[in-house]
Amino acid sequence: MEDTNYQDQQVMNISIYLRENAVKFPDKPALLHPARVTYKELDQEVDRLSHYLEGKGIKPGTRTVLMVPAGPELLYLVFSLLRISAVPVLIDPGMGIRAMLDALRGIRAEAFVGILKAHILRFIDHSVFRELKVKVIVGLPRFLRPIALVRRQSAAKGAYPVSTAGSDDTAAIFFTSGSTGLAKGVVYTTGMLNHQIAITRDHFGISSGEIDLCTFPLLGLFAICHGNSSVFADMDMSYPAKLDPARVVKNIQDFSCTQMFGSPMILSRLSAYCIKNGIKLGSLRHVISAGAPVHGSVLEDFSRIVPESTAIRTPYGATEALPVTDIRSTELKSHWTEKPVEDNGICIGYPVRGIDIRVIEITDEPFSKWIEDLCLPVNQVGEIAVKGSWVSTEYFNNPLANRMSKIADPAKSEIWHRMGDLGRLDGEGRLWFYGRKSQRVVTQSGTLFTIPCEAVFNRHPLVLRSALIGLTDENSQWKQPVICIQLKAGISPSESMKRELLEIAGSSVITREIKECFFFREFPMDPRHNAKIYREKLTVMVSRKTR
Repeated sequence: MEDTNYQDQQVMNISIYLRENAVKFPDKPALLHPARVTYKELDQEVDRLSHYLEGKGIKPGTRTVLMVPAGPELLYLVFSLLRISAVPVLIDPGMGIRAMLDALRGIRAEAFVGILKAHILRFIDHSVFRELKVKVIVGLPRFLRPIALVRRQSAAKGAYPVSTAGSDDTAAIFFTSGSTGLAKGVVYTTGMLNHQIAITRDHFGISSGEIDLCTFPLLGLFAICHGNSSVFADMDMSYPAKLDPARVVKNIQDFSCTQMFGSPMILSRLSAYCIKNGIKLGSLRHVISAGAPVHGSVLEDFSRIVPESTAIRTPYGATEALPVTDIRSTELKSHWTEKPVEDNGICIGYPVRGIDIRVIEITDEPFSKWIEDLCLPVNQVGEIAVKGSWVSTEYFNNPLANRMSKIADPAKSEIWHRMGDLGRLDGEGRLWFYGRKSQRVVTQSGTLFTIPCEAVFNRHPLVLRSALIGLTDENSQWKQPVICIQLKAGISPSESMKRELLEIAGSSVITREIKECFFFREFPMDPRHNAKIYREKLTVMVSRKTR
């Protein structure tokens, strides 16, 4: 990939990709499901909406909270706001009302565009939206729907001029999931988005001929920029754990989807359904899974339902930096046979070209500036730090988060981002994931990391998942490590099972400090991926049990 330098240039915002695709292949479907919309029709609808939103008072730079379910209308509105050079603010409703309000408080939103239900947020806590000037309701029945007037009022205005912006101008604000703390608004610049679109296209070999199954709205935006035809999966993308695998499999089959992104949970649900019913997804050529650690069993099962030539990849990244690393499942299989699976962390691949990765010393304190002495040697576990053209350099209006997560390199005028994840780089340059920094357990004799410790217990045939937590002793700075266990469906916990698991703990060097085991019918999980365990909530629950 040519590393285009957007610095100090005036560049078009990414809605230009939609217009260019509408010129190249006007009659090609941009959307195939739930509605069939050509690129020409999509571009024209975005123009009409851009005129309409501008008329309502949305201008370049207007911070606009956008709360619309994933689907065609979401794409229309995102591209329209980008075309104006307004700043769409996207937040995951799955985190809950109070968490959303707390996160949005610092945004100082000037416009709110959303379905009627979303506008209820404005009345729950007026102080969060005190600077709001523009309110637009979408998704109403057609006879009540204000946007239905757009076609009549804006059709005569023609093409909306695509706004230009500098590479460092704010293009959008995307919130983190808040799975390990308060959700933070990640600033995406125009240059960052352009680089991200280029690297996802070139690194993953995405052509304009792909038919993309969309299970995550942001990547649906990229699919349009890549010139793909998109199929929005029949599922609630805010709560993917509730998906009906039969409906999503039907989406893939009906439209012969060639590529898809799915969290490990989605892949697991689809493969279980297909294996049970003897179904093969023969059209899929590219499969990407991310959002949470992708365990070997998930990849093994999914590889059984797609052609042998299908590339299954597990890139690593975050809202602040995506992608960071990448690896194919075919290479991962060799690691599963060489050593006990995941005792040494989960291999998450090689740095994507254009990304610099370092592993730095573990601390909960900020760093005043970047120095190479922070970096740890090969195979030593520390915090993952990254920099690159598509790595966000700031959170919006959040100086504390910036101080804790960003490290300035004054010598190069660059910013390193601390991922908040722990890992190590091996001798071949591959990155291995060990868990979240905030979820490590520091004991008197050392530090326990979630991924390798939990792998010891997850190999038990009756264990569905496990979670390492640490209980704080009021009289000590150290923590007591505890393992929480969720057994497979139909299996009941027992004292003999507890003794067996603690014997397993004692047989491994990395878990021999664990002397307590607690069973849970279900773990608290993140709604977005249903794969990230809320260990902080488990800690509170166990603390109550031990009082």
